[in-house]
Amino acid sequence: MTLILSRSEVASVLNMKDCMAVVEQAFGELAAGTAVLPLRTAIAPPDGISLYMPAYLKQMGALACKVVTVYKNNPAKYNLPTTIGKVLLQDPGTGDVMCIMDGGYLTAVRTGAASGVATRHLARKDTGQVAGFFGAGVQAKMQLWAMAEARSLSKALVYDLSEEAMKKFIGEMGPKLNLEIIAAASPDELMKADILVTATSSPTPLFDGNKVREGTHINGIGSHTPNARELDSAIVKRSKFVGDSMEACFKEAGDIMIPLNAGEIQKEHFYAELGEIVTGRKPGRLDNSEITLFKSNGLAIQDAATAKLVYEKAFAAGIGLQVEI
Repeated sequence: MTLILSRSEVASVLNMKDCMAVVEQAFGELAAGTAVLPLRTAIAPPDGISLYMPAYLKQMGALACKVVTVYKNNPAKYNLPTTIGKVLLQDPGTGDVMCIMDGGYLTAVRTGAASGVATRHLARKDTGQVAGFFGAGVQAKMQLWAMAEARSLSKALVYDLSEEAMKKFIGEMGPKLNLEIIAAASPDELMKADILVTATSSPTPLFDGNKVREGTHINGIGSHTPNARELDSAIVKRSKFVGDSMEACFKEAGDIMIPLNAGEIQKEHFYAELGEIVTGRKPGRLDNSEITLFKSNGLAIQDAATAKLVYEKAFAAGIGLQVEI
């Protein structure tokens, strides 16, 4: 039998605290060499792109593949989202597909969880910190949820080109987290934050890296192509650079590839993978004046770990539809 889980059913059992715990385990496995993480495979039919993201976590017993499609004409032609995702979770012992679940909400939460883990290990530890967010969409909401889990926040600042998006962000996340959230009038207002998060679709830098205060921690989430970046060369050069994957950063992340190709940094500027930090192979923040930067590309190990968590919770709660395929 195969368990089928809808988006709402996934959301009903998945919370940030638990997701951060399993995502941290997954990065630990990656560093320890007990994770199998092939490169994502892309197929481009005429109207879109289809991505296949498999992973196996040996210690956690999580074997899964996420299928993500991006079809720009979906909303207008078919009343479907541009991006659609599904996760297939397998039994590592038999290979059988135990569960097929919606991957949209899962992806959003596991992306936030990775930043939460990075923040827990790299941000300053003092309480009452301020978090600043570039972007007010779904991913920014998940990032704030993770920041509130990782650190004691006094308030949050948000900046977005859409005032309506900022209103929705504040209206939803303020009550959810019992946190004061203020709409910023300009990017410069966010420079007073202790933790900065970039979660936009901008292909060009969002702020002047020279204005970032010492001691700031940054989570770079939004750019995932070699020619796009949310972060300028100044802040990359000033930061201790940690990525989810060195390979992914040097193949997909314009944030580091652009200054590298311009000769502004050397490849050695990449300090560590997140897994090396969480397992203690390399130290994280060394003092309160360091600027630390985590670059997230999104790895299939996050999906596999989170999918197994969701399946176990849903199965225990009797949620979902069991079908014979």
